[in-house]
Amino acid sequence: MNIMTIGVQPLADTLAVVADAMETLQVSGPRISFATPDLLWKVLTAKLWEILRVMTGAGALSLREVAQRVSLDINEVQGDVRTLLESGLIDKSADDRVIFPYDAVHVDFIMKAA
Repeated sequence: MNIMTIGVQPLADTLAVVADAMETLQVSGPRISFATPDLLWKVLTAKLWEILRVMTGAGALSLREVAQRVSLDINEVQGDVRTLLESGLIDKSADDRVIFPYDAVHVDFIMKAA
C-alpha cells in the first residue's frame, strides 16, 4: 500500500531525518511535514481534508470530477486545489488533471503538555 504521511515536525528535525536517510539510504516513504500544528490546520482546512479524502486512491481527476465528488461548485474547488498543489500534497498529471497518488494517508504528530 502506498501511504503518504502528513506530520508536524520542526524544520531542524526534518533536516536531521533527511540527512540520516541519505546516510543510511533508508527512506521511510513519502512524507509532508508542517513546522507547527497551527500551520498544519491553517493549510489543511476541513474542506481540503475532504478533497484529499475523495482523491485518495482515485487516480488523476479533472477539477470538475473533484468538485462533483465533494458536492461543490468547480469555482469553489479551484482555489482549494491550487492550495493543495502549492503545498506539495497533490500533483498535476501530464494531461492537466490533479492527482493524489496514494492509497492512504497517515497523520503523525504528538501533542505534549504545555
